[in-house]
Amino acid sequence: MTDFLLLAFIFLTAGIVAVPIATRLGLGSVLGYLIAGVLISPLLSLLHVDVVSIQHFAEFGVVIMLFLIGLELEPKRLWEMRARILGLGGGQVVITALLIFGIACAFDLNWKYSLAIGCILALSSTAIVLQTLNERGLMQADGGRASFSVLLFQDIAVIPMLALLPLLASPELAEVAAHAVAGDHGDGAEHSTSISLVAHLAPWQAALVSIGAIAAVILGGNYLTRPLFRFVAKANMRELFTASALFIVIGIALLMYVVGLSPALGTFLAGVVLANSEYRHELEADIEPFRGLLLGLFFMTVGAGINFALLASEPWLVAGLALGLIALKACVLFGLGTIFKVRGSQRWLLALGLSQVGEFGFVLLSFATSNAILPDAIADTLLLAIAITMLLTPLLFIFREQVISPLYDRTQVQREQDTIEEHNKVIIAGRGRMGGIIDRMLRAAGYHSTVIDFNSRHIDFLQRFGIKTYFGDASRPDLLHSAGISEAKVLIVAIDDQAQINEIVRHVLHAYPSVHVIARAIDRSHVYELWSLGCRDIVRETYDSSLRMGRSAFEALGYSRKLSTQMTEVFDVADRERMREYADIYDVNKPAYENDAFIARIRDELESWDSLIGQRMRDLCDQEKPNE
Repeated sequence: MTDFLLLAFIFLTAGIVAVPIATRLGLGSVLGYLIAGVLISPLLSLLHVDVVSIQHFAEFGVVIMLFLIGLELEPKRLWEMRARILGLGGGQVVITALLIFGIACAFDLNWKYSLAIGCILALSSTAIVLQTLNERGLMQADGGRASFSVLLFQDIAVIPMLALLPLLASPELAEVAAHAVAGDHGDGAEHSTSISLVAHLAPWQAALVSIGAIAAVILGGNYLTRPLFRFVAKANMRELFTASALFIVIGIALLMYVVGLSPALGTFLAGVVLANSEYRHELEADIEPFRGLLLGLFFMTVGAGINFALLASEPWLVAGLALGLIALKACVLFGLGTIFKVRGSQRWLLALGLSQVGEFGFVLLSFATSNAILPDAIADTLLLAIAITMLLTPLLFIFREQVISPLYDRTQVQREQDTIEEHNKVIIAGRGRMGGIIDRMLRAAGYHSTVIDFNSRHIDFLQRFGIKTYFGDASRPDLLHSAGISEAKVLIVAIDDQAQINEIVRHVLHAYPSVHVIARAIDRSHVYELWSLGCRDIVRETYDSSLRMGRSAFEALGYSRKLSTQMTEVFDVADRERMREYADIYDVNKPAYENDAFIARIRDELESWDSLIGQRMRDLCDQEKPNE
């Protein structure tokens, strides 16, 4: 018990100290965990801790993560991804494995060893990649979705690899392994056996059992989980619901283990089946903490498992092998990304993000040595190289973010501005969330507008739908002139950069006073800035939607649509009047928190204003009784 508590204390202390520091430095949590593992490695060696055993336990975090990802994917979306899963994922695994096989053969390595190494090193780290993509908000980006497709195929590919590798066993290695086992028995070593339902079955029988297990997961997810959760919910005890969620995940993982399939794949399928369940969000909330802790533990074991003695004895071999693997896999992924139309910096996200070797590499290498497929010396070197590629992965993400992405942004900026061929009564600066809706409204009413935007990728995307948008910087006077600002009746400034909004408004109001300017305000303080520049038609970007939500709240409380609208209008009118009163005392040359006179005025009048508006709204409420 003391040993367990000491280990738990060491790992928790390392994570608590290293991860916040790494996150603060912009390195991300994954690299923080890896560094924490490296730092505690000497202490674990001193305590004779079996890091590999802890790593196998922590790999259950990957299983939980795949289950949670499955909960976010409906079967329809998964079917829509089939082309990338099979084409991009399948191409990556096959091409990478064959290239590594050819290179290993070129170095006079036994062809069986070469093929086994190619299969093992073709896989990437689901744990590191998905955790990093989620942290950086890149899962929904094109490169993130392509990466997920590849990782999903790799998890599927583990199954045939486990079936193929034993066929590559070498008789001489089997004889050495048999002598080693005999020696261990002579020393009285303890051995454990794993349960398997397919170990002594014919291949066709094992295949039937595997198919039956997958069918059981799908049918159970559809028909048994809801009654189970309804039964557990009657107890009204949250810990039982958490236990039920873990029961499902662990049960499915165990079933996949005993039939020789990937537990991560099984739990992923279960998650997809439960994606439409009413219990989905409860499952996510209950299981998420276990995923985070186990993945953190896994990353630390990777860092702690680095064999520094072997690295010191063969530094150039190990470093060359690790860097060569990263370069080879990145080139393959970059080429496939080009074929499957992953564009720009997203292609680099795919290539660099999946260029490491993953946690399944540890599993397959252990499997390969125990089944006399690879000698221990080669396996030890590969284990070290795999750990180093995983350690370098967060740095590759940072490199892509800090170096690669700015290059593509700079290319976008350097693109020549479009020649504007039309002059319309309305000019819209910015076709994002606000500008796009405004343009659609005007076109629906029969008005054509000239839309200018500075995001070339967004413009290229819109052109695929036949939507005409001109590339250019609307804050440049020459571009506005070529767009026909002198002949326009209305200019709508809907971009999201506050400084550029102010610049455009200032220029147009001064040079073209006859143009009616409607400006987007980022927040309340920005309204005062635009007012000081002379703009009188200002729209706060979240204000109207907030009013609509407030009106909906009144309706939900039982008031009629008519009365709810009246109360909303009372608040709206009073708020606008108050803003006009305060605009003259707001010092636009100071940040909001330094406007002492402005703050003092609001503080003095806040209570009386709220009381006055509140009384008007309560008078309206008294006109009808809300429906209960």
